[in-house]
Amino acid sequence: MLKAVLFDMDGVIVDTEPLHCKAYFKMFAAVGITVSDTLYESFTGQSTIGICRQLCKLFNLKEAPETLVQLKRDFFKDLFFKDDSLGLIDGVLELIKEYHKNGLTLVLASSASMVTINNVFEKFDLNKYFIAKLSGADLKASKPHPEIFLKAAIASGFAKEECMVIEDSTNGIAAANAAGIFCVGFKSPHSKNQVYDRADLVISSFGEIGYKKVVGLV
Repeated sequence: MLKAVLFDMDGVIVDTEPLHCKAYFKMFAAVGITVSDTLYESFTGQSTIGICRQLCKLFNLKEAPETLVQLKRDFFKDLFFKDDSLGLIDGVLELIKEYHKNGLTLVLASSASMVTINNVFEKFDLNKYFIAKLSGADLKASKPHPEIFLKAAIASGFAKEECMVIEDSTNGIAAANAAGIFCVGFKSPHSKNQVYDRADLVISSFGEIGYKKVVGLV
């Protein structure tokens, strides 16, 4: 029986992807590289440091990956506090409240930095619903590696067989699959060209996974 839900953040809880996209492309311009849309989309769900390590290899950059990470984060921080378009994904707050009211344990498992996670949670007053927040940026391996979801399951206090992941990216779904955790693939309007065939359930709106509909799935 379902006891805990492990939420991704970008593209699932909050629509930060447009801001991340702007910040990444500002960083690309700052270091003088041209990244195709196809290459950029392949990075969805990965940690910033993992992406920057790939960029340094692909483009033979003289800058260290950590330098690129800091550039991107500086651009994102500026956009986060200045761009009024940032908002929660439609229906997710109602879903979070419903799960919490019905006793499900909620854990965040995101590839975003903890600074970004905390900023989002404070901006939208989400801390009271979640017992733990994990940042992939603080782990040894990035999605599609299962580490973050295995640790999130441990943080929930329940067996992974009693957990459910909500993800919107190819890499995130692969990570949940590798962890052996039931995964809902959310076709977010903000995550383009992602593959959902490894998800256990695919949805287009959060109304499809209300508490009564999911409690017996796991």
